[in-house]
Amino acid sequence: MNIFYRTQKVLLTLALMMVLIFTTACSSSQTQSLNPVKTTQNVGYSQLARGNSAAGQDFSDWLIQASKGLVMDAYVRDRNKLGVVISPRVLPNEVKALAQSLTQGFRHNFPNQDLTVLIYAPDKKLILTAKYDSQSKQIDYQQAS
Repeated sequence: MNIFYRTQKVLLTLALMMVLIFTTACSSSQTQSLNPVKTTQNVGYSQLARGNSAAGQDFSDWLIQASKGLVMDAYVRDRNKLGVVISPRVLPNEVKALAQSLTQGFRHNFPNQDLTVLIYAPDKKLILTAKYDSQSKQIDYQQAS
């Protein structure tokens, strides 16, 4: 049963990678909003906006829905920074593959720029940062300390 469970997790991760790579979630709303993010003082984490542009908001909403429970929350800032809170279903050895998949999907929707993907544990502590360099087309991974 353990092999079946691991196979299921790997297949789910691969499916998410394929969805993120081949789907253009925000192609019709790539215009950047001129209005800043509006939040009130003492707002809890769950009430913060998922993006400071319409395209960022749409991408975050789509990502949470498309992840089928692997991503609990997400936000996009300045069209080049993606923050993701993963669910407890994501195993520690799957985090880097998920970060790579998210970076590729994010790059597809926000092309031609350096990108940063921040992966947070379910307790909202940073666990991994993936930095994509658009010139070298390489991803640099940094474990949080």
